[in-house]
Amino acid sequence: MLSCREVTRLVSDAQERPLGLQERLSLRMHMTMCSACRKFEDQLTTIRAAMRTFAGSNVPPDPPTDPHSGRDQ
Repeated sequence: MLSCREVTRLVSDAQERPLGLQERLSLRMHMTMCSACRKFEDQLTTIRAAMRTFAGSNVPPDPPTDPHSGRDQ
């Protein structure tokens, strides 16, 4: 069975790439028995969603251009 350290790595990896069948099965088996790893996965999902929202709402506008100079200010 996977250790909690291996599970946290797989949970993080799953955010970036699809996991293989063996990885998914091992992860599921561990998660059924480990509430700490389930909590980590929930927290990681929440943080990721918050960062997506933050990035989408706080993108600064492009700086204004001066039409007379022909270049950005």
